Amino acid sequence: MDKKPKILIVDDRPENLVALEVILEDMDVELVRATSGNEALKHTLYHDFALALLDIQMPEMDGYELASILRAEEKTSRLPFIFISAVYTDHVDVFKGYEKGAFSCITKPFQPEMLLNKVKFFIEKHQQDMVMYQLSRNLKKKNTDLEEMNRELESFTYSVSHDLRAPLRAINGYTEILRRSYEPTLDDRGKRLLDKISLNTERMGVLIENLLAFSQLDRRNVHKAQVDMNALVREVLDEVHASMPYVRPQVRIAELQSAMGDRELLRQVLVNLIGNAFKYSGKKEEPVVEIGRDVVGGEAVFYVKDNGVGFDMEQAGRVFGVFQRLHEASEFEGTGIGLAIVERIISHHGGRVWAEAEVNKGASFYFTVPAE
Repeated sequence: MDKKPKILIVDDRPENLVALEVILEDMDVELVRATSGNEALKHTLYHDFALALLDIQMPEMDGYELASILRAEEKTSRLPFIFISAVYTDHVDVFKGYEKGAFSCITKPFQPEMLLNKVKFFIEKHQQDMVMYQLSRNLKKKNTDLEEMNRELESFTYSVSHDLRAPLRAINGYTEILRRSYEPTLDDRGKRLLDKISLNTERMGVLIENLLAFSQLDRRNVHKAQVDMNALVREVLDEVHASMPYVRPQVRIAELQSAMGDRELLRQVLVNLIGNAFKYSGKKEEPVVEIGRDVVGGEAVFYVKDNGVGFDMEQAGRVFGVFQRLHEASEFEGTGIGLAIVERIISHHGGRVWAEAEVNKGASFYFTVPAE
């Protein structure tokens, strides 16, 4: 349960303190009494006050002197206080009160509602400040936690980049030694096993590369510029054709115009989407891949469509997850990270990505890149 805000009330006359307590009794605050300036200063050592109500005329140390000391101390330098007095009421004295740092001055006699309204204002402001202070602390802690997570991620990335690649290189090396030295003595089954070792280490290497790319996306700055999407698609198609020469779909390209984004990141998006379209339509007798751009509700929507195996839309929520595969690895190669990378890149651009599909009738992937 939150602590009640504390108000310091200072007056050398006990009856005045009682009067203040009566006026403020219905407020959800804790009142701390002081009958002198020295006693008030002692209280500030042990309490954190939201507000102070100070009498001006007091023996030994008057309200002005007390205010000066409060302003000079770091703990109470920002403490709001209100002067209450029946003695110093002319404009010179009021001005002096403000000069000493008072947030308000009230002269006696006064209406209780006047004091209540002023006190309520400062208490509400104090509570708002406390909320903002707590939010600031929470935000600072989250930033600290995030920095620690980033350091751990960098450590993980380093480990993946160096520690995991080394055993793979060793496996590949020993496999090649076995192949060169003992292949003549191996039967067909032994040769197939060596081929499987080589294939799986290659897949593991690709998986590591994709994991590294995915983990580094959040730390990569997005450098936006006008991107000629027609030229970029032609460049990506050449790359995909070279990597999958056995798949030759009919490719239909609509006029794409340009987009505002990071060319290298958008290139990765198209490599993954167009590569998937080739891969999943490759077993069709007449594979077709369409690449284009629509304007929906004033928003430019790019798409890559194919007439391949598609998928069940009940599984659509898994499509962009890491390691989420909707088809068996024995049917189609892949690491299950490509579409997660697509989603992360488009998200960093402030856009959206989604998919529509039907089993054995193909899939369509859409993404938006908001204008600058």
